[in-house]
Amino acid sequence: MAAFWKAETRICPHFPVPHLPVLMIRVPRSKVKRAFEERISQNEGDPGLDFQTWESAALSCKLAFMSKFRIAGVIPARLGSTRLSRKVLRPIAGRPMVEWVWRAAQSSGLMDPVVVATDSEEVASVCRERGIPVAMTSPDCPSGSDRVRQVALSIDAEIYVNIQGDEPTLTPDFFPPLLSLFDRPEVEVSTLSVHCAQEEIANPNAVKVVTALDGRALYFSRSTIPFDRDQTGFTNYRKHLGIYAYRKSALERFAALQPSPLEKLEQLEQLRLLENGIGIYVAEAPRDTIGVDTEEDLARAEAVLKGTEK
Repeated sequence: MAAFWKAETRICPHFPVPHLPVLMIRVPRSKVKRAFEERISQNEGDPGLDFQTWESAALSCKLAFMSKFRIAGVIPARLGSTRLSRKVLRPIAGRPMVEWVWRAAQSSGLMDPVVVATDSEEVASVCRERGIPVAMTSPDCPSGSDRVRQVALSIDAEIYVNIQGDEPTLTPDFFPPLLSLFDRPEVEVSTLSVHCAQEEIANPNAVKVVTALDGRALYFSRSTIPFDRDQTGFTNYRKHLGIYAYRKSALERFAALQPSPLEKLEQLEQLRLLENGIGIYVAEAPRDTIGVDTEEDLARAEAVLKGTEK
């Protein structure tokens, strides 16, 4: 399925990009990329600018200019973790993990406020020391989305973004594609995916997603989906990244639902939405992330983030 990019004639004036004469219409991303490269080759714009950077920044500008929504970002941060103890406070390249996540979300400029939602006074204290807003939530919240819903009772917004607290390699350019889907009135919930690397296809910790032609998720699974019955050499598996954005009404509906059979079977909370007829639409993320569940993950994330600090 072709990825689609929404371009417009008006881009933020401070950003040195070539003008692309496309007025608020959906066009294939490949065509926009070719037009971008042609303009660069004609010395229109910064020759050192790459398409991915332009695409993300232009979409950020479009969202900032066009959005009529109030968008709140929420980072659920539970201190207890079965696989890696106290991981949200583990130091990575000189900062606690949760601070890296908050900085990425805050720097996108698309959400106000961006808060850490926690039931731990220790996590709250560490955040406050670093100027990070905190919302205290109940220790009885069964999932991150339930924690986001609890925050929504005190912070009013039209869209809420659920940002995983164990994704320290997130960067600001992950949020524009996630939020741009809400230009479509039928979208109630959005999330992200990337191409699944060969070594992760059979890994149950790398959740796979399959979508309809319009980007709506058909199913999420820890199994390898779709199944290549005839062994054709299919490689276009999609890995789900656990970042979600909800319209307020969808978040309220989610919170009112009981955990569903498939959710409990696969231990994937997003299946609660699908089983109850709430669609999830999937955008393409700019790259994969390192979700931290082990000491090895922590070391890989630190290596990446140390590189960004040079």
